Amino acid sequence: MPRVLIIDDQKDVRAMVAIVLRVNRFEVVEAESGAAGLKAFAESPCDAAIVDIFLGDTSGVDVIASLRERAPGLPIIAVSGMTTLDFLDQAPHLANVVCLQKPFRPNDLLQALRKAQTAAGGELPAAV
Repeated sequence: MPRVLIIDDQKDVRAMVAIVLRVNRFEVVEAESGAAGLKAFAESPCDAAIVDIFLGDTSGVDVIASLRERAPGLPIIAVSGMTTLDFLDQAPHLANVVCLQKPFRPNDLLQALRKAQTAAGGELPAAV
């Protein structure tokens, strides 16, 4: 079962994303902050990550950069409800990050996961 790390400081958003993923047979690891997410990833690497850009303790862009240093091929989805995410294209270490605007539908999330995996050059094991 593929493991997906969700890093979002909004509990309701984490819960909704976790439900969608669990229903689609993913194992989910939730983190309420960038620091907690990086710690969780260090303790048990995941197959993909969903990272909110605006976190209370740090920038999601910095978290994504740290995840990429640890796992260069990790499929990553950047989510935000506040802005367009076009600026991610400007940073080479953020290449192939898939952007998803909040609010999003469950199907949008699953499509973004597939797109992130394709961008990372592989396939998620299981039912994506």
